[in-house]
Amino acid sequence: MSSHSNNERPAPDGVLVDIADYVLNYRVDSSLAYETARNCLIDTLGCGLEALEYPACTKLLGPIVPGTVVPNGAKVPGTPYQLDPVQAAFNIGTMIRWLDFNDCWLAAEWGHPSDNLGGILAVADWLARNAVATGRTPPTMRDVLTAMIKAHEIQGCIALENAFNKVGIDHVILVKVASTAVVAGLLGLTREEIINALSLAFVDGQALRTYRHAPNAGSRKSWAAGDATSRAVRLALIAQTGEMGYPSVLTAPTWGFYDASFRGKPFAFQRPYGSYVMENVLFKISYPAEFHAQTAVEAAMTLHGALADMGRSAADIASIRIRTHEACIRIIDKSGPLHNPADRDHTIQYMVAVPLLFGRLTASDYEDAVAADPRIDALRAKITCVEDPAFTRDYHDPEKRSIANAMTLVLTDGTVLPEVLVEYPIGHKRRRADGIPLLEAKFRTNLARRFVEKRQRAILDVSLDQERLEAMAVNDYVDLYAN
Repeated sequence: MSSHSNNERPAPDGVLVDIADYVLNYRVDSSLAYETARNCLIDTLGCGLEALEYPACTKLLGPIVPGTVVPNGAKVPGTPYQLDPVQAAFNIGTMIRWLDFNDCWLAAEWGHPSDNLGGILAVADWLARNAVATGRTPPTMRDVLTAMIKAHEIQGCIALENAFNKVGIDHVILVKVASTAVVAGLLGLTREEIINALSLAFVDGQALRTYRHAPNAGSRKSWAAGDATSRAVRLALIAQTGEMGYPSVLTAPTWGFYDASFRGKPFAFQRPYGSYVMENVLFKISYPAEFHAQTAVEAAMTLHGALADMGRSAADIASIRIRTHEACIRIIDKSGPLHNPADRDHTIQYMVAVPLLFGRLTASDYEDAVAADPRIDALRAKITCVEDPAFTRDYHDPEKRSIANAMTLVLTDGTVLPEVLVEYPIGHKRRRADGIPLLEAKFRTNLARRFVEKRQRAILDVSLDQERLEAMAVNDYVDLYAN
């Protein structure tokens, strides 16, 4: 009895074709998307500048071979490095993600679409410097903003209905896919070459979520997106050489992504690609905390003030009840010892205990010096999380996209404080009017960490002016951040 496989080369999978056509043909005409992208750009770069204060991050930066400088290479903001675009993407992506303080997107899958800026800015800057060196017109920051809008859209639209977390795959797969697509567009690849590049991204082995969950939570989660966006640049450059792709990478029986990695389930889509994700993205403005806990931290800050007004403190708390949504419980509801900063910033009990005790939550509060305070673990032990099905429904509702948490304190004398409910964090689209001034203040603070006042003013003057920023050559803008 003989058996053989059909070796007819199929047409490319529709998912790949749709992404390629969106990158090449969709014209972004939403002023809200461009304005939000500008705010996203400055917030994301500011997060990277703050990360440079942490040796655990900076030890990973620079060229692979020490001392290497690439002529006309991409510059890494806030550092002296000028690198090839692949390594520059890793550097920028790692800085951006290190403190878990950049933007967020929550749906069936979670993630941080601004992680794609690592690849986008590195490639755009590299292209700009080479264009100037050869007398050609460099790409502008509008090109960067357009690429950001499209990367957000690709990552976010796939995430709306497809839970990679439920099959153990980390969300940075979507950074790799989205970065591959838009970087290929910046490089001028043809439709066929973009499809080939996307197939290479899906055929890769994908990162597991192991490093995000107990008992293995660790610092790889802070450089995983840098790794993904830099890999995307590498794959786009490979496709640019004319290297072949794999047209049924998703749908091939047995060997395709769906059967091999997604339990045989094809991707589902809620909406066509446009500019929805950038327009609705969530900013982390006040607290460097995993986003499912942002509203819980806001509630804890309110209750810290309420206790102070009563002449009480966290020492008077007998128990804490948090009504929350299913994703929060699945990702960050955690008991037992916490082993490192990456473990702590993914534990809702820790992220609530610190503001209840101290009236703050900063990146340094995850470090060992603060975590050694025994009052934190004592308070963690008093916290119970319960799912509210209505919160879970509103979390998935595309018209609401809430991230609700509600907190009730019971004191040792039996007093029950009124429950504090926060449905939408300060970085939500519904709170943009309150959030953007705070986002700009966050950016000013981060600039001051790295630059003298004159340079701060130069960066702010262009960064807060939509028209000037969009018209500026990429290399000229990046040069403002040179150190």
